[in-house]
Amino acid sequence: MKPAIKVAILDLYDGIANEGMRGFQDILKRYKAKHDLDLEYQIFDVRKKCEMADLNFDIYISSGGPGNPLDTEGTEWEKKYFRLIDKLEDHNLGNNGDKKHVFFVCHSFQLMCRHYKLGDINMRRSPSFGILPVNKTAEGVNEPLFKNLAEPFYAVDSRSWQVINPDEKRFKELNMQLVAIEKERPHVDLPRAMMAIRYNDYFFATQFHPEADATGMKGMLMRDEKKQEVINEHGEVKYREMLQRLDDPDKITHTQNTLIPNFLDTALENVLGVV
Repeated sequence: MKPAIKVAILDLYDGIANEGMRGFQDILKRYKAKHDLDLEYQIFDVRKKCEMADLNFDIYISSGGPGNPLDTEGTEWEKKYFRLIDKLEDHNLGNNGDKKHVFFVCHSFQLMCRHYKLGDINMRRSPSFGILPVNKTAEGVNEPLFKNLAEPFYAVDSRSWQVINPDEKRFKELNMQLVAIEKERPHVDLPRAMMAIRYNDYFFATQFHPEADATGMKGMLMRDEKKQEVINEHGEVKYREMLQRLDDPDKITHTQNTLIPNFLDTALENVLGVV
């Protein structure tokens, strides 16, 4: 009999329509079919309904979401969220074999950076949106979850907020690694945002959206209001470039098929002993 694998998806979208939740579910369904696993997932509406997972899951995925990551400190849902994070950390520090792996995305990445005090969180001068190159750092070259991703690799970046100016002393103190940063922009004299962090052996986070797929992005970009928004913000040439990048199998399709599946491989090595 196959062991049952339970995944908790922590939905931080606050009821806002999004492509992210579908992306996570599609990846899990494909992974389950590919490896013939008894894998089930449960979604928790963390912000809108104040729902929270307990410790009875093997794997946790914490989503992106709207709004200012500094504004929600002290809210009921956020207290519950960090209580779970503390419990997961305590569990993983224990001598048990069933370590709990967590993947944090975008808004969750920003909350965790605030929680650990890893850098400055502020609003970007203009929102970042598109299929953009992400650079690995020296530590990121050896990051197991980046296995089979090129340098740079491409991902969907969609954010108004950012985490910049990594506190190197704090990273060292906590034994954390900054594994990816924003693409270089030689014409812009602004710090490059942090894009992926290895918090510990079991917690990993990305500022970009590794769950995004070409179909969802294309649907979004073809909508009149989004098309106009992108053209107003970035120009028509950039808009056309985004559509071209969506058709390239080596860009976000490859990232979607690689990064979270690599995370699941690592998590399930510990849960099952094999993948």
